Amino acid sequence: MDNDHVTRRGFVLGCAALMASGCTTSNSSPPQMSSPIQRREVGYVGPEAPGSIVVNTYERYLYLVEPEGLATRYGVAVGEEGLTLKGSADIGRKAEWPSWTPTASMIVRKPWLAEYAGGVPGGENNPLGAAALYLYRGGQDTHFRIHGTNEPWLIGQAVSNGCIRMTNEDIVHLYARAPVGTSVLII
Repeated sequence: MDNDHVTRRGFVLGCAALMASGCTTSNSSPPQMSSPIQRREVGYVGPEAPGSIVVNTYERYLYLVEPEGLATRYGVAVGEEGLTLKGSADIGRKAEWPSWTPTASMIVRKPWLAEYAGGVPGGENNPLGAAALYLYRGGQDTHFRIHGTNEPWLIGQAVSNGCIRMTNEDIVHLYARAPVGTSVLII
């Protein structure tokens, strides 16, 4: 065999060796790495009944408890240190593309929010995003919400004034599955 030329037999054997080793190209897409905040079904162990919501502020996940030891897990942004509601609540009200008005305590902490004291109508520029689940205790509004966000890059962080933020896609998904009266536990 001439050292300057590849024979047909050598070429075919070389290709076969590459294919056997896994060093080939293909038309299929490479496997996609899933994001830790991406919505997914996970195993769940806990005393909460199916249909309940559990928010783990430390992990920055919201779990919608499903039957048979499963839950739908959503990545969330949570309240800044000291601003998160803890304990039990219920969804007392729901709204799509809700309006938003900062509370007086928000304006004290962040004076620049005073410019929105008159409220912000629902829509893409509204901080509550596509939907909101209003958390109540004893029939009273806690002023804490589970809501969408127009800042999805903040999911996984402790950045809000106490509310639980989800991507707009995820809050729409949860909104359809969590009726008024749903039990919420925030730990």
